[in-house]
Amino acid sequence: MLSRIILPLAVIVALIAAATFAALNPGAISVDLGFFETRLQKSLALTLAFGAGWLFGLLCLAVVLIRLGLDRRRLRHALKLAESEIHTLRSLPSPHAD
Repeated sequence: MLSRIILPLAVIVALIAAATFAALNPGAISVDLGFFETRLQKSLALTLAFGAGWLFGLLCLAVVLIRLGLDRRRLRHALKLAESEIHTLRSLPSPHAD
């Protein structure tokens, strides 16, 4: 219930902050990327940098999640092997039973 209110409110606040930033910082900056140079509005350059950082963060998260998934799969396989070994050992007669 509370998240239904907080998420739209956060989006609205972010949009207001972005619009305020764009209004307070008019003008263009020169961006040199090595193989070409272009002029962008300050707010657009900041938005692009923020978006690139967000995508890089998602890429890093995906790598971590894939590693966790593979590790979980390996551990499940090891657990099945250990459980089958325990089942086999329990079904054998005890060597100390007379």
